[in-house]
Amino acid sequence: MSDYAVVNPATGETVATYPTSTDAQIEEAIARAAAAADVWAATAPAERAAVIRRIAELHRERKDELGAIIVREMGKPIAAAVGEMEFAADIVEFYADNIEKITADQPLDILGDGTAVVRRSPLGALFGIMPWNFPAYQVARFAAPNLAVGNTIILKHAPQCPESAAAIEAIYRDAGLPDGAYVNVYATNDQAATIIADPRVHGVSVTGSERAGAAVAEIAGRHLKKVALELGGSDPFIVLSTDDLDATVQAGVDARLDNNGQACNGAKRFIIVDELYDAFVEKFTAAMEAVKPTDPTLEDTVLGPVSSETAAANLQKQIDTAVAQGATVLTGGTRQGAFFAPTVLADVTPEMDVYGEELFGPAAVVYRVADEDAAVALANDTTFGLGSYVFTTDAEQAERVADRIDAGMVYVNLVLADSPELPFGGIKRSGTGRELGFLAADEFVNKKLIRKA
Repeated sequence: MSDYAVVNPATGETVATYPTSTDAQIEEAIARAAAAADVWAATAPAERAAVIRRIAELHRERKDELGAIIVREMGKPIAAAVGEMEFAADIVEFYADNIEKITADQPLDILGDGTAVVRRSPLGALFGIMPWNFPAYQVARFAAPNLAVGNTIILKHAPQCPESAAAIEAIYRDAGLPDGAYVNVYATNDQAATIIADPRVHGVSVTGSERAGAAVAEIAGRHLKKVALELGGSDPFIVLSTDDLDATVQAGVDARLDNNGQACNGAKRFIIVDELYDAFVEKFTAAMEAVKPTDPTLEDTVLGPVSSETAAANLQKQIDTAVAQGATVLTGGTRQGAFFAPTVLADVTPEMDVYGEELFGPAAVVYRVADEDAAVALANDTTFGLGSYVFTTDAEQAERVADRIDAGMVYVNLVLADSPELPFGGIKRSGTGRELGFLAADEFVNKKLIRKA
């Protein structure tokens, strides 16, 4: 039986299965992507931009169809799933609009006579390994910048997203890319290792777990391949002061429950200064408790199921272990199938397993701290370093704290503010490299020096 299957987490029903690629199909995919690399690299940037812009248009034209697929595959509420398609379109369009800037020569000031420029040229075929939690958005932020610079794409989606994988491949094909410029494969882990090792493949990008990232990086390292990793996170949400506590609480709820609590950069550790802690936690707990997980196909659903019953069981085990080790559940902590009640944990200490874990679902941990220094120390006391959120009415404090936080991203007094032009990525065990913005287009290019007398 194939590992690639659509299992609706809301019902437990297996909707469809897809056959795993054969070794011959994997070889064919690599050959097609490698052959297309020469054609696509030789295509003028303006012509590439026209095709990429059509990819964005097709994302918008097919957003309802693709949104419904995403709901079936991983339980995202339908409004959010359609919104994901629209955001993916915005990302793709950004690279079409900015392709001339992305591919332009970069003149250098030199010591002496003559001229020097850095010219960015594509590497060739790349391999992307994508996760289930944002089936369209994750693909767009890998594929679009790399197609813009002239690379081609071999794409392995998550085993629970085979239907969206096929539909996304159809978008790229129907937009007019050369044959082989974007190829979907239903690869096994062993076949993925084969793709990484192949000399016709020049880089690999992974979004996923620490375990997956480490495994891929090890293989890529043995074959001297560039690798970009976007892994997990346990982002702090720091509240130092506020002139609107209700709005700050709602921002916290939104940042925790977005994507059913399954966003790598979702707020997960709520670090509240002592004088605001009691009021914040009372309101935050009540607001979390008021959100009821329900049918993700309904337009007004805020919280659907987590991605699978297995994921729900794993989250339940984390919560149960935390309680056994002395943590307190302020609300939630229970599930029905894959539907998990919004959960708030308190009294967590460094000795507990959950202190260092990522809670990938609608569960938050609240911490009381004495002051700014204690808040920063706790925020940084993690192996992760993806995003972070700081709420304060003091502009100087905001700058100071943002500078002190060990993370790839800091958002001050706002949440859910990702945008195509803003680079996304982390440090420590949250990964390497950047996606989105102009930095994404610099990950897999040859920055070639051309020096003239």
